[in-house]
This record gives sequence, structure tokens and C-alpha cells, in this order.
Amino acid sequence: MSTDFQILGSSSNGNCSLLRTGNSKILIDAGFSGKRIGLMLEAVGESIDCIDAVFLTHEHSDHAQGIRGLSKYVDLPVFANRDTAEAVQAKLIKKVNWQLFQTGMGFNFRDLEVRSFAVPHDAYDPVGYTFHWGEDGDMITPRQSLAWVTDLGYVPEHIRDHIKSVQILVLEANYDEKLLDGDERRPWSLKQRIRGRHGHLSNDACYEALCALNGNSELREVYLAHLSKDCNTVALVENKFAELSGSNSTFKITVVDPQADAPAL
Repeated sequence: MSTDFQILGSSSNGNCSLLRTGNSKILIDAGFSGKRIGLMLEAVGESIDCIDAVFLTHEHSDHAQGIRGLSKYVDLPVFANRDTAEAVQAKLIKKVNWQLFQTGMGFNFRDLEVRSFAVPHDAYDPVGYTFHWGEDGDMITPRQSLAWVTDLGYVPEHIRDHIKSVQILVLEANYDEKLLDGDERRPWSLKQRIRGRHGHLSNDACYEALCALNGNSELREVYLAHLSKDCNTVALVENKFAELSGSNSTFKITVVDPQADAPAL
């Protein structure tokens, strides 16, 4: 079975990833315009016409704005809980092919075993996801797993339980405390929202969570994503997590450049 996971773009401006398994091609979040997502897919040798489903974490535009353009694909299933679906649909004219689930429930889609779980963020009913596929002990279709966890103010115990049992983890490292403090464009109230328990995850909080998982999980690959373009840098994150690399870690860390999703001029 051929499996491929690619983050098409991830920053405070937009988030979207592609997971391809033996029998599924799905998008996790759609935080860019439908046209932009189409171009991103073409860049990795894929087409929006071949996408089997979209899984939304919450209604904020940097995760869901692409649903407007994708709604023209009337048969494309979009999975979300009811609060998220209603918030997104309220801004659209075309009806989306919503596939509703209750937060916390598990269900199957094609060859994927999917589970959603609540995350602490200031949206209607935000979720993270775990995806499992393949068969235990099968050399051709081995058991594999992925968790997508962005937009959370802290990492509660139930999320730690979900992510320690996957092989691939996407986790938010949104901001550096000093850069956020020194940012002159953001008012104090917004800074408090960002660093609140229903805001975003700082580099320090992300580091603490991964230290607890090092050697105590099934993790093999970690993607640090959703970096703020103004209040974080790839260099800062790489330096912060340097001690969790190489022989000191049971997983490989990749930092997703927030500038990588900038449109070509």
C-alpha cells in the first residue's frame, strides 16, 4: 500500500494537508481558497477531482475558507461536527455535502479509522483527528497512523492519550513568547487571547508536550506546524527543539515553514 502525507501549507494564514493511503485521498482542513488548494494539489501531482473527502477541524477561515470554492464539487464529502458545519454553511450560498459526526466518536471512511476529539480553542466545537489504516503484521499494508492537532491553548491529558498512540503527529508551535510580547501590531487583548487556555500553543508548551512523549509513545515523525508568520520563526523553533533531535529523540522533527505557502509572484 502506498501512503503519502504532505502538508500543503500551514501558518496563521492557512492550513491544509493531503493524506493518501491505499484507498483514500483526503484533505485535512481547507484553509486556502479552493483555487489555491487546486494549485497546491497540482504541485504535488494530484487533482482536486481525485480527492475523496475533506475533514474540517473548526470554522475559522485559516482552516475552512476553501470550502466556498470546493462546494462546487457537490459530491465531495466534507466531514465536520454540527457546530462547525453550521458556522461554515451560514457564510455560503451553495449547499455543502456535509457528513456530520459527534465530537469524540469514531467512524470509518474507506480504509481509514477516524476519531475526533475536542481541543481547547475559541471556536464553536473545535476538534483534532487521529487516522489509522492498514493491518497489524501485514508487510504490504502495515498498520499506520496520523494525528492532526493544531489550534489549542494547552495540551490536556485526553489529547496526550490520543497522540501518543500514533506514528505521525502534526502539532502546533504557534508563537515565541518574546516575539509575541514585542509585536506592535497586536493589541494587548489579542495577545492575551493567543496565549490563553483557548488560544494557541507556544513553542515552550509544545516543547513540554513533546518531551513527555519522547520515549513514551509510538511517535516516529513530528511536524511542528501553524507557526505565526509574525511571532515565530523556523530558526527559533529549530533551536528550541534541537535537544529533541538525533539520538536524544525517538522521533524525527520537521518544522513547517510558514512562508512556504506564500503564492508565487
